[in-house]
Amino acid sequence: MNETRVLLANIDEPDLHTLAVYERLGGYAAMRKALLQMTPEEVLHELEESGLRGRGGAGFAMGKKASFIPKGSMDKYLCCNADESEPGAFKDRLLMQKNPHLLIEGCIIGGLAAGANKGFIFIRGEYSLQADILDEAVREAGQAGYLGESILGSEYSFDLVVHRGQGAYICGEETGLLDALEGKRGNPRLKPPFPANQGLYQGPTLINNVETLCNAPLIIEHGAEWFRKFGEGNSTGTKIVSVSGNVQRPGNYEIELGVKVREVIYGLAGGPPEGRELKCFFPGGSSAPVLTAEHLDLPFTYEAMAEAGSMLGTASVIVVDDSQPLVPLALRLAEFYRHESCGKCVPCREGTNWTVKTLERIDRGEGTPMDLDILEQVQGNIIGNCLCVLGDSMAMPVASMLKRFRPEFERHMEEARDRADREAFSAPELAA
Repeated sequence: MNETRVLLANIDEPDLHTLAVYERLGGYAAMRKALLQMTPEEVLHELEESGLRGRGGAGFAMGKKASFIPKGSMDKYLCCNADESEPGAFKDRLLMQKNPHLLIEGCIIGGLAAGANKGFIFIRGEYSLQADILDEAVREAGQAGYLGESILGSEYSFDLVVHRGQGAYICGEETGLLDALEGKRGNPRLKPPFPANQGLYQGPTLINNVETLCNAPLIIEHGAEWFRKFGEGNSTGTKIVSVSGNVQRPGNYEIELGVKVREVIYGLAGGPPEGRELKCFFPGGSSAPVLTAEHLDLPFTYEAMAEAGSMLGTASVIVVDDSQPLVPLALRLAEFYRHESCGKCVPCREGTNWTVKTLERIDRGEGTPMDLDILEQVQGNIIGNCLCVLGDSMAMPVASMLKRFRPEFERHMEEARDRADREAFSAPELAA
């Protein structure tokens, strides 16, 4: 299977991160078209008609989200969520490092559609190299007159700031990101009010993911109808898929939404290592419920993954082969989310801790069949009851592993208990 490269068409071009090379390849032409040949309403209409859905996990339509921003002369903001912290996700890092001006151009177009004159790129603290590259690209764009007052002689002004986070997963949640931008601890906010009405500094705010905004220049340049030619149904366009785990060729691949999952895992990524079989896979990063080999021939779309009981999410496919025990995997996943929980709401704070302790007990050989029932119950009490989706991000995959592989959990528990018993009887003090 070959990739369908649209966003990544020029990704291997030497020095693409510089303004000179980006412009030579047609960069900022879409911005010129949006500013000089279209009205903000026409720009918004094209984004809506394209059907572009958010590429950061939720899959909400970008154009519709921008249309929620109220009209008027109040201060409005655009925030780019570049806090790519989902385990298994590394697509935004590639775009920012190799093609930063595409993101800047997308921010300008997104800001125009939303009526925002101030933009922020909130990038995770660990991405220091990518942040340096973005800083230089923003400086170049400003010197060229693409940022600042009256861009290209138009009536539109837009300033852009690269803001470095401090390495907290919770800041990937949009309201936690807003609090962090304001200098507060990154805690989720109660909703409503939603960011479109009351976001950054209490002003209307459009928040989009890196990959989402990078699609905006392509849609404006080629048109919404062109964009809709890619994809299937309401899953329009192409998607960068980050494939990792037990595969022979891990990496970022750009596909047309709607291709079979099998073509992604086995065609592009080469499938599991020789002699191994696929046990399960996370279709949308570690927070997505796992699917199995029976789902390989489903189309890779938002709808099909949801119908199968999971989600496309960030399209970060993590493959698990039959050499990997699931209890340690579930435990490691739960430990991550317990560590990253802000602790603000009880179901997440307590539920992640209960999950870790129960899985530890099972892994040590101290578990009982009742522990599996309790583990299942705890996940059910977390899902849908938290301020944000962090608690769900742990509960959904853990619950799915327990549902689909309960016999393996039972077998692991029995084998761990037998192993612990043997070790206890062979202890030096007993042998003496």
